Amino acid sequence: MALDGDLAVGRAKAKILSELIMNLSQKLAAMGLAAAAAFGGATLVIPHEGQVLGTYVDPVGILTSCYGHTGPELKPNQAFTEQQCLETLADDLSMFDRQLRRLTHPVELTQGEHAAYLSFIYNVGAGAFRTSTLRKKLLAADRVGACNELPRWVYAKGQKLPGLIKRRNAELKVCLKEIANVATTDF
Repeated sequence: MALDGDLAVGRAKAKILSELIMNLSQKLAAMGLAAAAAFGGATLVIPHEGQVLGTYVDPVGILTSCYGHTGPELKPNQAFTEQQCLETLADDLSMFDRQLRRLTHPVELTQGEHAAYLSFIYNVGAGAFRTSTLRKKLLAADRVGACNELPRWVYAKGQKLPGLIKRRNAELKVCLKEIANVATTDF
């Protein structure tokens, strides 16, 4: 009996999460984000960054706010509204999406690759993505190899972080989802 109750609770939580993701994805799209960026933001970035309506210091020691936003404009003890955080997230996703598209040109990414790599570049930055083996493999048409590089990026300041392991596994799953349907000579 308890197992049935746990299953029902699990299904209810999954439904609520699905509705939240859809709602956030729609809000991000309404803010002018492309569908792929809104999808990536809602399904990977938001759940793994979490929402903090103020500034905090992340595990690497960087002053951060909202959904993992960093920048010189942040000051300790700032507070933000949910709307301000969503707007900042949309701006950040848009910026990282432009960087991702530039750094992966001429590869036409699947929606899954796009979402996974957008979450990845949002987390590690464009500089790390630019010099990564992941990018080199992607540009060399080794799409599966590129996706399989994601789980290697689970360290911060030399320590393996459980949150990064979880995030990279989610990114990997999304990244590989549509790869079988993509010819290696797309570009």
